[in-house]
Amino acid sequence: MDDQNVPATKGDLAGLRVELKQDIAGLRTELKQDIAGLRTELKQDIAGLRAELKRDIEQNRSEFQHGFDDLRETLRDVQTELLKAFYSFAQSTEVKLKDSEVADFMLRQRLTVAESRITEIEKRLNMPPAA
Repeated sequence: MDDQNVPATKGDLAGLRVELKQDIAGLRTELKQDIAGLRTELKQDIAGLRAELKRDIEQNRSEFQHGFDDLRETLRDVQTELLKAFYSFAQSTEVKLKDSEVADFMLRQRLTVAESRITEIEKRLNMPPAA
């Protein structure tokens, strides 16, 4: 079938059919190999992405934990400072209360002395106490 103008015979067509089947089988084999290769590459890429994602998640978890620990430490520092401030306030208030208690006691004592003197004067003058 070297001449393009000669009509094809059944044998020529059968030969072409065999060649086409062989070509299709070869292409099918190549396609299967390419698909298998792509499947392998895809599995490797997915495994790589999965490992990378796990590393990123672990890194983010570590960074979050570090931030949480810093926040916890800051809150404890704030708590300590507040307690110190309240303690100082309580101490100064306690001193002021003691001073006012002493002043109140002294005033009551002086008032008692004044009342006793007034009572003594009323007794001498024989005046009944005013009610």
